[in-house]
Amino acid sequence: MRKTIREKKGKVYLIGAGPGDPELMTLKGLRLLKAADAVLYDHLIPKVLLKKVRRGAELISVGKKHSQHSLSQDAIQELLLQKARAGKRVVRLKGGDPYVFGRGGEEAIFLKRRGIETEVVPGVSSAIAVPAMAGIPVTQRHLAMTVAFASGHVTRDNDPIPVPDADTLVYLMSVFDLEKTVKRVLEKRKPATPCALIENGTTSQERVIVGSLGDIVRKARKVRVRPPAVFVVGNVVDLRDKIFPEGKK
Repeated sequence: MRKTIREKKGKVYLIGAGPGDPELMTLKGLRLLKAADAVLYDHLIPKVLLKKVRRGAELISVGKKHSQHSLSQDAIQELLLQKARAGKRVVRLKGGDPYVFGRGGEEAIFLKRRGIETEVVPGVSSAIAVPAMAGIPVTQRHLAMTVAFASGHVTRDNDPIPVPDADTLVYLMSVFDLEKTVKRVLEKRKPATPCALIENGTTSQERVIVGSLGDIVRKARKVRVRPPAVFVVGNVVDLRDKIFPEGKK
């Protein structure tokens, strides 16, 4: 009698690589990365982490830059499915946290619906870590008790999202549409409101541009801020001078 050969299914791990400093990746994420058979990684992950992948494992770049996608989101999901159905331990390595503007939720739902075992490994989000390392706590007792995270990216078919009602605003993917974001925030906040742009946060290439809503666009253009950058709005920005009174070391 002919035996039925059952399809061997692998597993997909959606892992957050953290905000840029490779030492800020979680221990669990690093352990699973080292054991992976295939790694699909984004553009913004610390590239040194790829050296931790075992010899013989597949390394596949699926990163996205502004208006430049090596693979569409649909193609990435199909590739994850293909590798998992081949019985592989697959790591989907993302910058920051998979579920904070990382489209990890879309990938998890896609794979679950097709019977693929999926596990998320949270990462340190740049929304919190980048301001923190730059001397800007996103909350502070008596000063900022609420914080909101938003996308600063404006697609062709949508306007900037409404300004959240929170003491501190943190915008990710904020460089290319900074002027539009600031214009929208100025509808609710005064031009003198403190703000900061943090480029390449938590890395040795970090730059911090501090200003106000009234002048931050001009300052950003002057120094030619490039992505990735986090945009922070609120009085907590003024704490930077108290945390680093002699300048950041």
